[in-house]
Amino acid sequence: MITFNKSTNTLEQSAYKYTLQEVDEPNLYRDMFNYEEVPKCTFNHRRVPMNPPDEIWITDTTFRDGQQSRAPYTVGQIVKLFDMLHRLGGPNGMIRQSEFFLYSDRDREAVRKCQELGYEFPEITGWIRAKKSDFQLVKEMNIPECGILVSCSDYHIFKKLGKDRKQAMEGYMTIIRDAIEIGLRPRCHLEDITRADFYGFVLPFATELHKLMQESKMPIKLRACDTLGYGTPFPGTALPRSVAGIIYGLNHYAGFESALIEWHGHNDFYKSVVNASAAWLYGASSVNCSLLGIGERTGNTPLEGMVIEYAQLRGSLNGMDTTVIHEIAEYYENELGYIIPPRTPFVGRDFNVTQAGIHADGLLKDEEIYNIFDTDKLLNRPIRVTINQGSGLAGIAHWVNGYFKFDDLDKLDKKDERIAKIKEKIDLQYESGRNTSISYDEMLEIVNEVMPYVNKVFISKEDDEAK
Repeated sequence: MITFNKSTNTLEQSAYKYTLQEVDEPNLYRDMFNYEEVPKCTFNHRRVPMNPPDEIWITDTTFRDGQQSRAPYTVGQIVKLFDMLHRLGGPNGMIRQSEFFLYSDRDREAVRKCQELGYEFPEITGWIRAKKSDFQLVKEMNIPECGILVSCSDYHIFKKLGKDRKQAMEGYMTIIRDAIEIGLRPRCHLEDITRADFYGFVLPFATELHKLMQESKMPIKLRACDTLGYGTPFPGTALPRSVAGIIYGLNHYAGFESALIEWHGHNDFYKSVVNASAAWLYGASSVNCSLLGIGERTGNTPLEGMVIEYAQLRGSLNGMDTTVIHEIAEYYENELGYIIPPRTPFVGRDFNVTQAGIHADGLLKDEEIYNIFDTDKLLNRPIRVTINQGSGLAGIAHWVNGYFKFDDLDKLDKKDERIAKIKEKIDLQYESGRNTSISYDEMLEIVNEVMPYVNKVFISKEDDEAK
């Protein structure tokens, strides 16, 4: 059948039908995934068009997948983090949903406490195994949407479930029908999609789900799960590793609109953020993330990373409050005892700290020279320098001006004699054999020796502001 696509203003062939391909032996793509070698990224040079949806957004899995690699959060911690997700997502609900476990008393209490906050966004959703007995848990908690695990690679179907493709599909369809019958919106987690036979199982299954959606009038979401992080964003990559090919196929061949397609990635090959961005660009409205990327093995797609990625792709934050990212990072470190690697983008202690003396000289003249954007305004994280043997006069001046928040009138120039005296004291330590950076406390001690009045004035100003 030929139809006219209003998005591309071209005539397109739309009669693509894919039926289940039964196989006697599982298709494990051994030429690509030889377990004794690094996986191969192959290309067939078939490119699909970029097709960004009108609306894109973020969903959260901090309290589901994000809890599977750390000690469980307490109820109070979940409520606090959920509140911060709400504020970060802003009034337009850019963090659209957050999914929760429902199995323990603690899980259910956390859901109830978050529901009591009365927020429209993030919407609370659940996650269950593909078992009918679990549906009652979701109904009891008054949760309208629930994720259902539907593993789709032959690794899982044959090796984990001990079934063939037909048995797996029939079982999945039965449980999804059961969910719809009691009024739940199903979200189908297509586990291990980047090792699955896309045309032999994924598309036929998705096609059956689309038929069920049309018959039942109940929206069914597809979550494309890159369970082991095999996805790649490169144009012309061959399936099953092509992010673009997966999203395009679910949209164009299976007929799912963008709002019903979600990408869930892992960072095993350092591609979680760029893969999620590719999913947006090629037709998925939603990307699923966790705070700080905490999740199994190397982690999920970091939610804060996709907040910044959204702004890069769309040119605005659409109401998101990025200063909450710093609050979240501080909460993890100070309240949860989580150690954030110091150079982690946007949240690490040193992500916008420079140690190079020549860079510090540039920062002193104009911080825009060496800072990615106004991190003070957008993340409540002013740019800093670390003092070491290479910092020079410029680095020391920048440290003093930054720590004491001197305005343009009070800023010290690198030629100031007080800066030179501070440098002399620092140089003496390195001449004596020191090879580590000068800590904040040590810098304050040196500054107080040279400029004893400055810290008193600074503390006095803080006291006045507090009053």
